[in-house]
Amino acid sequence: MKKINVTSPSMPPMEEYFEEVKSIWENRWLTNAGPKHQILQKNLEEYLGVEHVELFANGHLALEIALDALGLKGEVITTPFTFASTTQAIVRNGLKPVFCDVEPKYYTMDPAKIEPLINEKTCAILPVHVYGNVCDVDAIEKIARKYNLRVIYDAAHTFGVKVGGRGIGAYGDVSMFSFHATKVFNTVEGGGLTFADDELVAKCKAIRQFGQKDETDVPYVGTNAKMTEFHAAMGICNLRHVEDNIRKRRQAVERYRERLCGVGGIRICTDQEGVQGNYAYFPALFDEKVFGKSRDDVAELLAQNNIFARKYFYPLTNTFACLGEGYSALDTPVAADIALHVLTLPLYADLELCDVDRICDIILG
Repeated sequence: MKKINVTSPSMPPMEEYFEEVKSIWENRWLTNAGPKHQILQKNLEEYLGVEHVELFANGHLALEIALDALGLKGEVITTPFTFASTTQAIVRNGLKPVFCDVEPKYYTMDPAKIEPLINEKTCAILPVHVYGNVCDVDAIEKIARKYNLRVIYDAAHTFGVKVGGRGIGAYGDVSMFSFHATKVFNTVEGGGLTFADDELVAKCKAIRQFGQKDETDVPYVGTNAKMTEFHAAMGICNLRHVEDNIRKRRQAVERYRERLCGVGGIRICTDQEGVQGNYAYFPALFDEKVFGKSRDDVAELLAQNNIFARKYFYPLTNTFACLGEGYSALDTPVAADIALHVLTLPLYADLELCDVDRICDIILG
């Protein structure tokens, strides 16, 4: 029985990658912002429609460094409906996460619930674009300006997404993208930051390399978060194919929607108005009382057929033991309800439509 995972990495033809890395053997430049790093950086700036992209070993370190570079102190309003990295990057910077609930249609931070959480300790808002769905960026920007707060977007899921024709990386003070193997665009492991504040660029670059501006000037306490040339080469290749991969993902999503839209007890996301999406994930919410099978039932049924979906995001990050006391999923009831019912179904560029039909047949059977 054919195995279908929840995701599968997009990779270029092997010969294309081998050709791309040949020059690395010639110049012996393996890391430290070499030629491949610089090419990928420029290509991404053009593709994402932003002035500055900086590359990192992974998205998590990129987010940690962005928070560090902003020099924040106090509380950061964020969402618990996200991967562990978002919350942990806040805590590892000595900041306190304050959790805002999400809105029920696209599962992003609910702007109407942000202002009651703001106090004299609040220094920033860290919203998360989820599954390729984008936050209400205009409403969040308005609140941030009103209270003079920084905005850092976790854009790990929204590579290539545009709002009103504008690249999603152009919103907020900083946006973080993940280039992990499972994402729409990958460098195997990797991440990037885009900036509205030019002054942050040099600081993030320095923190990325042990806090050094150059060999003798070390103004910051830094880390080692450099992207290697081999990872950058993979990114150069994958970027050539990303539009075709997004097209294939869209075809799979459209087939899922054909089969599952309108089925009682199954709720799925539709395209957002004015948003050019990337079809990063396909979340479905299952209401056992109406559909007859719970999210866990569906996951188990698929697994019995060698198909592996994911309870993503579950559990909420505000239930993590590592945060200590004072947090509860009860504080974010909408997110808590979604987390109990959501299942992300398999989605990747090479997923065949016949496999989508097989998955839907099992779910609906």
